[in-house]
Amino acid sequence: MNNIHVRTKVNGDEVDFLCDPRETLLDCLRDKLHLTGSKEGCGTGDCGACSVVLEGRLVCACLVLGVEVEGQTVDTVEGIAQGQDLHPLQEKFIKYAALQCGICTPGILMATKNLLERNPNPTETEVRYWLAGNLCRCTGYDKIIRAIMDTAADMREAG
Repeated sequence: MNNIHVRTKVNGDEVDFLCDPRETLLDCLRDKLHLTGSKEGCGTGDCGACSVVLEGRLVCACLVLGVEVEGQTVDTVEGIAQGQDLHPLQEKFIKYAALQCGICTPGILMATKNLLERNPNPTETEVRYWLAGNLCRCTGYDKIIRAIMDTAADMREAG
């Protein structure tokens, strides 16, 4: 099967790559664009470790074909920080020690950032519901939820 040329915008940058039409977006991000932050935890869309934002919508990159992103915008965990300046979510995850092995962290950060852009004042129940598709086997979620709630409060205050 012939490779297909894909032109898209990833983390604000125009990018081009060639991919097999059967390759997932996750494989294209990791293998073609060398953006290895998104992880493959399951390959079936059940764990959320590969969560990215495609055209403003949170998706599992393992369930999207690379060719499907032609002409669209993709945001990955690599685009959260601004240069050396961490995003408030990243700072709070460090402060609260809301990560351990790191496999789920990129997907949780992407899901949470997407939530806070949609709803800057979520309840704890809303945060837990939004993260239902992101599995973490190490932390027990308590530190993650506290980091997210504190980030939301700080971002509202900063206005």
